[in-house]
Amino acid sequence: MKVALLTLGTRGDVQPYAVLGRALKDRGHDVTLSTASNFESFVKSYGLGFRPVQADFQALVASPEGREMMKNPFRARKYFKQLVHPMIYDCLTTFYGLAKESDCVLYHVKALGDYYAEKFPEKMMRANVVPAVQPTAEFPNPVFSGLSVPAFFNRFTYTMADAGLRMMHKPIMQFREANSMGRKISKDLAISSLYGISTNFLAKPKDYPPNSYFTGFWFDESPTPLSADLLQFLQAGEPPLLITFGSMPFDVSFDIQKAVLNLSKRFGLRILIVKGWGFENTDQIETHDAIRVITSAPFGELLPLVKAAIHHGGIGTTAECLRAGIPFLPCPVIYPIGDQHFWSQLSYRKGYAVHPVPLKKLTETLLTESVKELLYDEQLYSHAQDMKGTLRSEHGLQAAIQIIENHFAGNKVIQKTLAK
Repeated sequence: MKVALLTLGTRGDVQPYAVLGRALKDRGHDVTLSTASNFESFVKSYGLGFRPVQADFQALVASPEGREMMKNPFRARKYFKQLVHPMIYDCLTTFYGLAKESDCVLYHVKALGDYYAEKFPEKMMRANVVPAVQPTAEFPNPVFSGLSVPAFFNRFTYTMADAGLRMMHKPIMQFREANSMGRKISKDLAISSLYGISTNFLAKPKDYPPNSYFTGFWFDESPTPLSADLLQFLQAGEPPLLITFGSMPFDVSFDIQKAVLNLSKRFGLRILIVKGWGFENTDQIETHDAIRVITSAPFGELLPLVKAAIHHGGIGTTAECLRAGIPFLPCPVIYPIGDQHFWSQLSYRKGYAVHPVPLKKLTETLLTESVKELLYDEQLYSHAQDMKGTLRSEHGLQAAIQIIENHFAGNKVIQKTLAK
C-alpha cells in the first residue's frame, strides 16, 4: 500500500516516523514521509520517499522571534501571522495532497491531519509518541504537566491545547475553504491512535478508547554508523558522560563551558557533548583531551557506550537511555510548558533518573551535586539495567506494524500488498 507519514517539529518529532517508515518499507509498502525540507537528507538515509514542506522550525526557533515564542508561548500571537501562518497553510496543502494520493495516512498531531480527516477517515490514523491529545483522568496533558495542576483537573488540561490551535485558526480556515471543506470541522470521527510508548514505562490509561494502542517504543538500528574518530574517542578510556540538550536553543545562568571543564576535573570524567541545535558555543572545551564535541550521532548506537547522560528530558532521548540501561539527569529546556517535564518526573519516580532540574533553574553548584549523585548512586544503575532487560522483551515496532496492517486490511489495495 502507499503509506503517507506526516509530521512536523524537531528531530524528535521526525525520527520515530523515519523508523516506522523503514519498517513499513521492509514489509513491502511504498512509504513517503512529509516534513520540513531541512530533514530531507535524514529521511532519505532511511530509504524513504520524501515530500518537503516549507516549515524550517530549526531556523524559526533559532531566530530572535522564535526564542521569544519558546520562552513564553502565550505571548507568541504577535509573531504567528507573520511567521507561522504561511508555514501552516503550506504544510496543510502539501500534507493534504499527499494524503489524497495514499492508501494509509499516519500523522503526528502537529501535522493537523484532524482538519481534513473527514474527507477520508477510513485511511487516517494518528501516530504519536506523546499522549497529548486524548483526555485522561490518570495524568495531566504532558505538555502542561509543569503547571502543577491538581489531579482532579487532569482532563481539563487537554483542553488547554486549544489555545495554541486558536492561534492557527486563520490559515486552517483558509485551507479548508480553498479545498471545499467549509468552516465546520467534524469532531466525532472515530480515528484510531497509535502510540510508540512502552507500557512498562507509562501504563496505557484505563479510560482510553479501544482503538488507542500503546505498542512499545519504536526502536531500530540507525542507517548511519558511528564515525571512526568518535569510536576512537569512546574506546580510548572509561565510558564518558554524555551531555546533550536536544534541538532547542537554551540559556543558562552560568558559564556552561567552564562548568563542563570543572566537572571533568573534579570527577576525573571524560565527557562527550552532542551539540544538536542547542549548544552554540563550545570553543573553550573543544581542545580539551578529555572532552569531545560532536554535532550529532545515532543514539541507539552511542548510548550503550557511555556511562550516563545529562539531557533535556525528551521522550526520544529518554527511551534510548532506558534501552541502553544508563541513568540520566534530565534538565528540561522547555519549562513549564512542554512534555519534557512529564517524562523527566516519570523517570525520576521510577528510579531511572536523578531529580530533574529545569535548565533555566540550573546552577553550577546544583549541576555538580546532581552529577555526583548520577555517577555514584548504584541503585540508579541497577534500575536502569533492569529496565533495559524488560525492554529487550518488547517489540514495539513489530507490534505497530501489525496494528497498522490489521487496521487497514479492509482496503483492497492493502489486501493485495499483504498477500505478496
